[in-house]
Amino acid sequence: MNICMIGAGYVGLVSAACFSEFGWNVTCVDKDPQRLEELNAGKSPIYEPGLDDLLQRNMQAGRLRFTNELGPAAKAADVILLAVGTPMRRGDGYADLSYVYAAVEELAPHIEGFTVIVTKSTVPVGTSREIEDRLRAARPDAEFAVCSNPEFLREGSAIGDFMHPDRVLVGVDDDRGRAVMNRLYKPLALRNAPVMFVGRESAELAKYAANAFLAMKISFINEIADLCEVVGAGVQEVASAIGKDRRIGDKFLHPGPGYGGSCFPKDVSALIRTARENKSPVSIIEQVQRVNDERKIAMAHRIEAAAGGSVRGLTVGLLGVTFKPNTDDMRDAPSLTIVPMLQERGATVRVVDPQGRKQADPLLPGVIWCDSALEVAEGADVLVTVTEWNEFRGLDLAAAKARMRGDVLVDLRNVFSAELAHAAGLRYTAVGRKPDESDLAPARAALRAV
Repeated sequence: MNICMIGAGYVGLVSAACFSEFGWNVTCVDKDPQRLEELNAGKSPIYEPGLDDLLQRNMQAGRLRFTNELGPAAKAADVILLAVGTPMRRGDGYADLSYVYAAVEELAPHIEGFTVIVTKSTVPVGTSREIEDRLRAARPDAEFAVCSNPEFLREGSAIGDFMHPDRVLVGVDDDRGRAVMNRLYKPLALRNAPVMFVGRESAELAKYAANAFLAMKISFINEIADLCEVVGAGVQEVASAIGKDRRIGDKFLHPGPGYGGSCFPKDVSALIRTARENKSPVSIIEQVQRVNDERKIAMAHRIEAAAGGSVRGLTVGLLGVTFKPNTDDMRDAPSLTIVPMLQERGATVRVVDPQGRKQADPLLPGVIWCDSALEVAEGADVLVTVTEWNEFRGLDLAAAKARMRGDVLVDLRNVFSAELAHAAGLRYTAVGRKPDESDLAPARAALRAV
């Protein structure tokens, strides 16, 4: 098959590389000269484990190409996939579809023969039909079908998710379009990956609903973690107990400073907006968004409380700034809320992140960048875990304490053992940790008063 991928961002690049690994011929079209220069040199402009090797292997095999010329790629394509950005629109939280519609307008003159146009980007319900209407208006003579094929890739494990998916979801109403999409994913079907064909609206809504549900699990366990701290329970014990229930599952039950990234914040917001416009509000999801926004703010207050009530004049060292490990993505990362709040309250902030500096540097002005966790600890009054990179799990806490000026460790990801932290001479605060019995009296008194 000949595939034209419009957009070499995260979704487009990973998908293009994986499709070429199937043996398909893929031409990826992008307008960013710097990105194209990096890609044609065989280097990914984003950090994703295994992606550089996948790109280089398939480029050398002649199956994967990168260009800024849409015309030739679109004319030769059996399938054209739209993988352009759909960022949150300023003001109303809705998905900005301007890049999608601009790509549709640009590709319309180049359709030759029967072609399947696929929305790989996350788009609101009804977008596929709007694309079809625009294409029919621009090219009434053209033969095509418009499908929805949302991605379900997790940053940091995207290649494995693509090659071994829980399901492949295809929204299609056209028999010829279905046949082409069935052929496109035949290599996965041969590995017994379920390929689900549904209506276009169902596919579009399922993507938003899936991400909103996962975001809800995160907000749920974060609130349970706060309750655990007050009543003397341990959130990890609670999460493990409920996660064993197959109706619930153990995924996304890890408390922390709130969700971020390229998907959850904008998809939750877009779903809320879609529901409001259709006069069918999703009040549970609206609360999820509220809880998450407040969660990030609360983490800065938690750090301040652990430091004795104020961080003015103190040095705070942050371990990790990306929204999750194994990515350089800073979109809606909790650190973007926590760091400015600490700075506004008079703290000097030192940070380290294995992959995040390039993206984070312009977003976190005034921080002091370090090359290692031990360097971050140098002269710090408070050490904070914000992103659970594996590199931090093996940190020698005694060595870190020796370099610190203070003795406070705030573990927002529950990476470290309380016993080891205490043995190193650190005052340890985690999320949802079962407090020492001596710490419970004030909380229990407050509950009795309520």
